[in-house]
Amino acid sequence: MESEVPADRIRKFLARLTSQERSSLLVEIERMQLYGEDMPGANIILAELRAGLRASGQATQRAANPSRHFFAPIEALFVDRAPERANSGQISRGSLSAIWELINHVLLPTMARDYCDRMKQAIVTNNPREAGLIAAGFQSKVVKCLEGILASDEGAASVRSGLGRYTSARASFDDLNKMLSALRLREAMTAFSEALPSSVENFEGQSFAKVRGLLDAFATKHPEAMPFALTMVAKRLKMPWQLIHLATRMARGKDARDIATTRYAISVAMVLDHLDDKRMALNHALKSNRVAIAKDILTDIYDIEQALRSGIGGLDKSDWGARLDDLMVSIATDLQTEFQTLPENIHHVLGSRSLRRHHPQSGLFALLMRKGRNALGAARPAV
Repeated sequence: MESEVPADRIRKFLARLTSQERSSLLVEIERMQLYGEDMPGANIILAELRAGLRASGQATQRAANPSRHFFAPIEALFVDRAPERANSGQISRGSLSAIWELINHVLLPTMARDYCDRMKQAIVTNNPREAGLIAAGFQSKVVKCLEGILASDEGAASVRSGLGRYTSARASFDDLNKMLSALRLREAMTAFSEALPSSVENFEGQSFAKVRGLLDAFATKHPEAMPFALTMVAKRLKMPWQLIHLATRMARGKDARDIATTRYAISVAMVLDHLDDKRMALNHALKSNRVAIAKDILTDIYDIEQALRSGIGGLDKSDWGARLDDLMVSIATDLQTEFQTLPENIHHVLGSRSLRRHHPQSGLFALLMRKGRNALGAARPAV
């Protein structure tokens, strides 16, 4: 119909395309924009294509910009955590923009401009080999530059100040240092990543033995980068909490003190970080009233708690145990807040005992849960 707005026509046109055709169209339009060209309705088309891909969960090759090519070798370390919450094996995505601006406008402005110009040409002509060589050359220049500047206290202070122009997160300086360490070992990390299984359904038996062998070899050669390797492994696990197997099965005994002496003891802290992410996701789901999602997250939380309490002896006497208790109390408090908002006479699915499949003892958490169940029981209609 002539009265239809252009967006409606675009949606109808895109709906007739196959998923592969939509992916190809997305890449081509992004390449055109990188080259400075434009076409009528490009922004609307891109918005529709990206929204459709997100909704379907379909993966696609993207026309990466110069910064994505620069960070590509260490992309497996990126997490959606604030810089101050990123552990020693992680780099916050929130720091990347500030780091990239620092490189482009403070550290190596002329070289960065040349890199971006050459990289855009390689992207537009769809030459991945050339793009890889260009990126590797610039990565080496950035590493050498940072090594020289950070070698002195004055240089480190100037870098902190430079980052401060682009972000208020002081911990972004730590992410910069982690980026530097990872880029130094980018070839070894790429080789390690390629040797890992693409996914691990259950971190047991042969899967565990293979990954453990790769980790041992990597950590022996590059002990300073071991947290990076653990982050890469955790992202391949269907159940990331199983990362603690690396520590618990290497220890002389089951006690927390024995586990703390192993090479992979940091995996316990990383699992606690994973639990903290689950806590935040649960809080967001509760506030958004997405009960079904909250239920799934809560089940995962209980499974992680059980794995930690049953897998580590003397946990309650360790710093790990204290942090676990704090996290579970925070989760219980969030649940209590949710219980108090329940409509009258409605039993909340999040109060169900069935979610705690293993029923571990957890101090104040158990007390708060009992209070929540009592409140729910009082809200049930009389029979």
